[in-house]
Amino acid sequence: MDNHVKVARVSKNLTQQQLAEKTGVTRQTISLIEKGKYNPSLKLCLEICYAVNKTLDEVFWVEKGSGSFEENKG
Repeated sequence: MDNHVKVARVSKNLTQQQLAEKTGVTRQTISLIEKGKYNPSLKLCLEICYAVNKTLDEVFWVEKGSGSFEENKG
């Protein structure tokens, strides 16, 4: 799943560990989300957004036709 978690995290000067602690998951989970290898639940998406003070659209919106959305579609 493409996302902008790393950009949002870095813009708030947070480490993966700090974001993990704020959202109640492990650092490894944050790493996998940033790499697009783990699809977080809506609840976790919201927790990440709250932690970095961004909207769901800003962090998780992916334009149709960009990479993994099309690959996973069919």
